Amino acid sequence: MAKFATIKEYVYQKIESGEWPEYHPVTSENALAERFSVSRMTARRALQELSEEGLVTRTRGSGTFVAPLKSQSALLTIRNIADEIALRNHRHHAEVKVLETIIAPNTVASALQLEIGSEVLHSVIVHFENGQPVQVEDRYVNPALVPEYLQQDYTSITPHEYLCEVTPLTEASHLIEAVLPAPQLSEMLQLETPEPCLQIQRRTSCRDGVVSQATLTHPGSRFRLGGHMVFKNTQRGKKENI
Repeated sequence: MAKFATIKEYVYQKIESGEWPEYHPVTSENALAERFSVSRMTARRALQELSEEGLVTRTRGSGTFVAPLKSQSALLTIRNIADEIALRNHRHHAEVKVLETIIAPNTVASALQLEIGSEVLHSVIVHFENGQPVQVEDRYVNPALVPEYLQQDYTSITPHEYLCEVTPLTEASHLIEAVLPAPQLSEMLQLETPEPCLQIQRRTSCRDGVVSQATLTHPGSRFRLGGHMVFKNTQRGKKENI
């Protein structure tokens, strides 16, 4: 494991164990560099990546602190929400609202590369963190690729976990936007007053075709996105995203 990754793992464990609660000061760059026998630049990279992932906040002159433990997800990274919540040492549970077979709306049929009028499998599940709803997952699944999707207990396994088991994913695409939730979504998210939500449209594929199209809606006050991009020098001295 790279040295900066070792430092990140150290911070992860401190947060996950609850030893460092939200707003707790994080070990300084100098102290981390000394503890792990690395350069200060390496320690800085680790803390910067943790900041970009939303786990810590950094303020010039004040230091680094554990971020408020509102929901987080890494941009352009597919993660299981139950695992994300567990990493914060919080409790996840799910409520299944819909499990059905329906005729695919035209937009869904197109997204799943099915003929108009085809049947699809449909689920709506609300995910909770410590008893508070943090995500409504509205998912359409290709029945030819996942025929037993509706027979699973999604209070004990998430759709993401199940789909990864039966159809290893090879590709995903995302569309992210801010929305004002419809009344039904507001009710499922237990929003007392309407507030902007972050909505992620996610389409996943395996080698045999498009597996699912999911809409993931999160209250803006309980969720944030983080991410990290790595760049390398090309032979011409330019940089490109990898």
